[in-house]
Amino acid sequence: MTPTALIAEDEPLLAANLQAELALRWPALRVVANVGHGAAAVEQALLLLPDVVFLDIRMPGMTGLEAAQALAEDWPTDTALPLIVFVTAYDQYALQAFERAAVDYVLKPVQPERLALTCARVQAALRQRCEPAAALPSALEATLAQLRSLLVAPGLSAAPIGAAANPSSASGQKLALIQASVGAAIHVVPVAEVLYFEAADKYVRVITIEREYLIRTSLRELLPQLDEQRFWQVHRGTVVRAEAIATAVRDESGKVHLTLRGHKDTLVASRLYAHLFKAM
Repeated sequence: MTPTALIAEDEPLLAANLQAELALRWPALRVVANVGHGAAAVEQALLLLPDVVFLDIRMPGMTGLEAAQALAEDWPTDTALPLIVFVTAYDQYALQAFERAAVDYVLKPVQPERLALTCARVQAALRQRCEPAAALPSALEATLAQLRSLLVAPGLSAAPIGAAANPSSASGQKLALIQASVGAAIHVVPVAEVLYFEAADKYVRVITIEREYLIRTSLRELLPQLDEQRFWQVHRGTVVRAEAIATAVRDESGKVHLTLRGHKDTLVASRLYAHLFKAM
């Protein structure tokens, strides 16, 4: 079968250069889409199911890491996840994170010799996929483990722009209270009472047993301020207080369905975070 690839790069000249270099280094590879931002990468990849995805780390809106996270969450369970190659201009410190996670990368601007090595690695990985289907579950778990490693890598998950301006983030202290605007009033909500947070465009829904609030921040800005021991990210758009989880039931796709104590809502933990729920 002819291998296929998708390129996600927001700089058209760099995208064209990468595609031209791939044509030279790997003539059999067919590029089925060339998109300019993370959301389009996720949409087109889920539609076209390419074998390889080249993701720029820094893209408007959804970053390359977030796009990879979305693909891991929404990819069809009967199809092998695409091999992900990150395209980055990061310094050596961040590149060490890629090496530890065993996810390949190429530097911008593209270096032909390094790209040739990447092509060889990807071709070898694709050949391994031709082995019996019994190997797919372990390959899937290996890919998910790599993405989890990158999502928490110090060189890649630095606090977003503006987060350091928050006193609790800058000092290392964790958020204890949330001030939510409701009409003309400011409601002070103890973080210990929050059941879960859910991303809603440029806002975050704050759900307690009694009611729901909306705060004008992003989940990306909120996450560094939360105690990661008490609040677990279970989906790219959902963070739940661990003590509020009553049950966790895994389905055939590898996702985990969560019920909450004292609340009717149910949440879904994606395959990327299913490892959090293991019997003692």
